[in-house]
Amino acid sequence: MGSITLQNVRKTFDDVEIIPGIDLTINEGEFVVFVGPSGCGKSTLLRLIAGLEDVSSGQILIDGKDVTKSPPAGRGLAMVFQSYALYPHMTVRKNIAFPLKMAKMSEAEQEKRVTRAAEILNLNPYLDRRPGQLSGGQRQRVAIGRAIVREPAAFLFDEPLSNLDAALRVNMRVEISELHNTLKSTMIYVTHDQVEAMTMADKIVVLRAGRIEQVGSPLELYYHPVNQFVAGFIGSPKMNFLGGETAARRGAHMIGIRPEDWVISRSEGRVKGRVTVSEHLGSDTYLHITLEDGNHIVARSPGEFPVTIGEELFLTGAEGKIYKFDENGRTTAAQEAVG
Repeated sequence: MGSITLQNVRKTFDDVEIIPGIDLTINEGEFVVFVGPSGCGKSTLLRLIAGLEDVSSGQILIDGKDVTKSPPAGRGLAMVFQSYALYPHMTVRKNIAFPLKMAKMSEAEQEKRVTRAAEILNLNPYLDRRPGQLSGGQRQRVAIGRAIVREPAAFLFDEPLSNLDAALRVNMRVEISELHNTLKSTMIYVTHDQVEAMTMADKIVVLRAGRIEQVGSPLELYYHPVNQFVAGFIGSPKMNFLGGETAARRGAHMIGIRPEDWVISRSEGRVKGRVTVSEHLGSDTYLHITLEDGNHIVARSPGEFPVTIGEELFLTGAEGKIYKFDENGRTTAAQEAVG
């Protein structure tokens, strides 16, 4: 249970085409992340799957059944929103049980499902508290618990961590991944944060302007991007791009190299530049460098790399780690060192 298929799904608002036509298969049990910049259509696509928006044309199948015209309640899906949408006057127990009560489920079955969800999410100590007495992370777990008790065919998450601080985001990211491993359910997760996508997904769907740019595993997209957009979007800090004469000498419109693929030296290298900013993180040092030709790049050195602002450094691209892009932004090769 939980396979989802989109067949040429389109969405327009008045005369504006938001989703030009998407074909996508999400297999049972997969954790799939929709990622892309703001306005790329990822939340709209999730709402189309949920039935919260009407499809302009095309079909949506869940477990082989056409649900394109079905209301949200008839699709067997559970959605977790950016806002927790909890009832402030109800206890955690009652908030989690609310969809079961609306479905007129027996109190014994309600209690059984609430107890199981609370155990999975470590919410047992909080069942008799109200949302106002909980932290942001705890409230998000309650919202997830309310989805779990419905035992859906798939879970849909719409940027569920965006309201949390940095530390809580990391914790909740791990908890949602562990939840997926426990439940073995299909999950679709929308985020603009490519770090969330890389660390959580079995499969990433990269979107731009309502179109799918690439679908694949996190490492597949990282090492084998099909175009410059995906290459620049996946990875943090993002890939460096060098154009002009530097790229032309290698028969490309643009070349790209990731920050970790620069070999940094004080004595020799293929290109030369001066340090403008250094970020010392302990485990890594990120150097922002302006090259002699005016290009700005970021280079990563493992551990501590002591440097002074304005210092001159030499850099060489690691062999086999240079990506080439044509005038349309398509990847053509990743086989040469910078030189």
